[in-house]
This record gives sequence, C-alpha cells and structure tokens, in this order.
Amino acid sequence: MEGFYVLKPLGDRVILQVQEQEEQKVGGIILASNAKEKPQTAKVVAVGSGRVLENGQTVALSVKEGDLVLFDKYAGTEVKYNQETYLVVRENDLIAIVD
Repeated sequence: MEGFYVLKPLGDRVILQVQEQEEQKVGGIILASNAKEKPQTAKVVAVGSGRVLENGQTVALSVKEGDLVLFDKYAGTEVKYNQETYLVVRENDLIAIVD
C-alpha cells in the first residue's frame, strides 16, 4: 500500500506522517511521554495542488511525496485516519527538506 493514500490535501496543504522518536533519557531517567519534545521531523505522504496566487495562477509546492521534512513545532492539525495519525500543515509551516 506504499504510495497510496486516500486523503488528498487541498491547495497548499501537505499531509505528514510524523517520525516516532526513541525513548528520551536525561541523566539516566526515562522521561514520561508528556515531558518529551514534540517531534519535528516527518515524511510527506501527500501534497495538495499548490498555492493559488492573487492572479489565479497556481504555483506547485516545493515538496513531494516521500520527502523527509522539518516543520514548525506547533504547526498543523492532527488527523486520525485508518488507525494512523497524520499531521496536516500548510507549506509555509515546513522549514526544510532533509537530504
């Protein structure tokens, strides 16, 4: 089922699958899940058609499916679909593509 997603974002939105982080230890103490930093790395699973300019022209997004990206810490909206959790963000919430 790789590469096939039923969710299709609109406009300049991107659907991300957040990468799970390993357990975080500080001084030998394992931090509770609510004390951990929110992950900021994710895989792009779907992209919208692009950003629409004032003149009506559509500009394609800079990211594509499969890209690994960094995103703003508090960006987007969490969405649960088929027992998976995704993050829907606007392209301007993305910081960088990780090579």
